[in-house]
Amino acid sequence: MIGRLRGTLVEKTPGQLLVECGGLGYEVDIPYTTFFHLPEVGQELTLHTHFVVREDAQSLFGFAERLDRDLFRLLIRVNGVGPKLALAILSGLDAHQFIRCVENRDTNALVKLPGVGKKTAERLLIDMVDRIKQLEGQFLPFSPPGNRPVTPAPGPVATEEAESALIALGYKPQEAAKAIARVAEDGMTPEALIRQALKAMIPAS
Repeated sequence: MIGRLRGTLVEKTPGQLLVECGGLGYEVDIPYTTFFHLPEVGQELTLHTHFVVREDAQSLFGFAERLDRDLFRLLIRVNGVGPKLALAILSGLDAHQFIRCVENRDTNALVKLPGVGKKTAERLLIDMVDRIKQLEGQFLPFSPPGNRPVTPAPGPVATEEAESALIALGYKPQEAAKAIARVAEDGMTPEALIRQALKAMIPAS
């Protein structure tokens, strides 16, 4: 099991990274909540990881916080929730927000996530209510690894990249375009657009 990576960030796109460790380049799938807290390309980073081996593929998933990684492991044990859906859930809600949804029995926030219908949301609330107790002691406020300066991207390019990222996450093109248009302001980066659009679609509980 690969439980942690520490290395140099070589490439980053919404949903995936390339991290070099000891001369090896690891492709790592990540939720957007981790993407928002990444350092600049060329800098060192540490990720808490989960390695999945299947007959047709091997996938490495990375998270900025151990709490997110441990919650991911609990989510994929729920019937009907695979790694892709678990990653989508943690892209729309960070671990603390998801835990509050479970504690508050908030199905409304969960069904707004792509791929989560009413039955899946209800199953998550039932199955996770006891499992999240395993995370006791990790409920600490998240401290990003430093605020990094960002260079504003041209509006149309940022909008196109943000819409593509939301579509890849599972939202319909119309939903993505509408959400981006609602929050878009001059000079916003793709990361800022994605973050604000997700907040608009999935208000914090």
